[in-house]
Amino acid sequence: MQSYQEFLDLSVGFPQDGFEIIDDELYFHDLNLMEMIETYGTPLRFTYLPIVSKKIQQAKILFQTAILKHNYRGSYKYCYCTKSSHFKHIVEEALKNDIHLETSSAFDMPMIDSLERQGTVTKDITVICNGFKTYQYKQYIIDMIHDGYKNIIPVLDNKEEFNLYDDEIELEEPCALGVRIASEEQPDSQFYTSRLGIRQEDVIEFYNNKIADNPNFKVKLLHFFINSGISDTPYYWNELEKYVTLYCKFKKINPDLDTLDIGGGMPFKDSLVHDFDYEYMVNEIVNRIKQICAHHEVMEPDIITEFGKYTVAEASGILYKVLGRKQQNDREKWFMIDGSFITNLPDVWALNQKYILLPINNWDSEYERVNLGGITCDGQDYYNQEAHMNSVFMPKTRKVQYLGFFHTGAYQDVLSGYGGIHHCLLPSPKHVLIRRNRDETFNYEVFGEEQNSKQVMKLLGYQ
Repeated sequence: MQSYQEFLDLSVGFPQDGFEIIDDELYFHDLNLMEMIETYGTPLRFTYLPIVSKKIQQAKILFQTAILKHNYRGSYKYCYCTKSSHFKHIVEEALKNDIHLETSSAFDMPMIDSLERQGTVTKDITVICNGFKTYQYKQYIIDMIHDGYKNIIPVLDNKEEFNLYDDEIELEEPCALGVRIASEEQPDSQFYTSRLGIRQEDVIEFYNNKIADNPNFKVKLLHFFINSGISDTPYYWNELEKYVTLYCKFKKINPDLDTLDIGGGMPFKDSLVHDFDYEYMVNEIVNRIKQICAHHEVMEPDIITEFGKYTVAEASGILYKVLGRKQQNDREKWFMIDGSFITNLPDVWALNQKYILLPINNWDSEYERVNLGGITCDGQDYYNQEAHMNSVFMPKTRKVQYLGFFHTGAYQDVLSGYGGIHHCLLPSPKHVLIRRNRDETFNYEVFGEEQNSKQVMKLLGYQ
C-alpha cells in the first residue's frame, strides 16, 4: 500500500510552497515542527511573523504592477484590517511595510495612539474608521483628530453619525470623511442589503443636503465591501461596476472625492488545491475601474484595500498530539486530539471553515481514513472533511502521532477569547512567536504560556 506521502502527492501534489518533508517529518517555511513540539509541547499555537510582511509586499507589487500596466493615474494604498488580529506583534510586523490601518471599533483608537507614543507610527498615518460607531468610538475619533492625527477618515455608516462630528470637530482645514455604500448581499443570502452603510440611492442626496455646503468637511472617500470577497464571479464584477459607476456620478458633483476603498476579501490559501489567480484578479480590478471611469469621463480614483485574512492567516498554525484512537463502529475511526476545534479554531465549528491539515510525523506509514475529535463534551467538536476531499486521512500507525492545522492566523485567537473562559474550561494553548534573524536563524519567543487553573478560577470568581 502507498505511504501517506505518496498518497498526498498523487491526490494534490506535494510538497508545496511553504511545506516540505525532511526525514519523515513536516517542515513549515523551514521551521522544524517536531523540534518545536519537543521544546514547547502541545497543543501549541505558533506565528511565523515574516509571512505577514511577505503577503503585504506581494499585494503591493501586484497593484503597482497593474497600475503601471494599465497606465492607471491613481495610486494604491494598503490598509491592514486590524480586526483580523489586533495583537501587537502582528500590527507591528505589518507596519514595517509602509502601510496604513483600518479600524472597526472604539478600542482600536487607543491602540493606535499607543503605537504613536512608542514611535511605531506617526500622526500622518491614514486610519480608515469603519463600522457602526458607538458614542465612545466617535469621541475617540474626534479627540485624535483634534490631537493632530491628520489622516483619520471616519467612514459614515449612517446619516446620523455625521451629527456629532458636525457639532464637535473644529479644525482650520476641512475634515476628510468617507461614506460607506450599503452593498447588495449575495443571491443566496437571507437579506437583500447589508446592514452596514448608507443606501446607494441616498448617498448623493445626503451629501447635497448635509455636507456639500459645510466648509468644515469634505467627502474624500467612497467605501464598499462585497460580502462574497474578491472572486472571479459575475456577482462580484456586477457589484464592482455598480459601485464604481456611483463613484463617477458622485465625483462629478463633488470634486473633493478622489479615493475608492474596495474593502477586503482577498482570499488566503485554505486548501492544498487553492488555485486563486491573484495577478489576474488585481489586474482585472484595476483595469475595470479604469474603463468605467473612462466611460464616464472621470479621473481614476486612488485605490485603498483593507486586507485582513489575506495579511495574517498564512502566518500561523496550531499543533496537536493524538491522545487516543477510538474505533466506534466498523467504518468510523476517531483520533482524539489534545485540544478543541470549538475553543481553538472556532471558525471550523461556526462557519465550517477548512484549513490545511497535515500530519507532522510518520509520513512513510500507510494511510487511513479518520475523524478528528476535540476533547470538549460537545457533539460539534469534530473535523472530518478537508476542503479538497470529502474525508480526512492520516498515517496508519500505532506510533505517537502529531498533526497540525495551518494558515489559521486570522480571527481565531480573538473569536476564541484569548486568555478568557472557554467551553469545558479548556485552557488557551501556549503561543510561540517566531522571527527570522539576519543570519537566517530563527528567534523563538513565548508570547503566552498555556492558561493555568488559577487564572481560570479567578476569572470565574472562585479566587
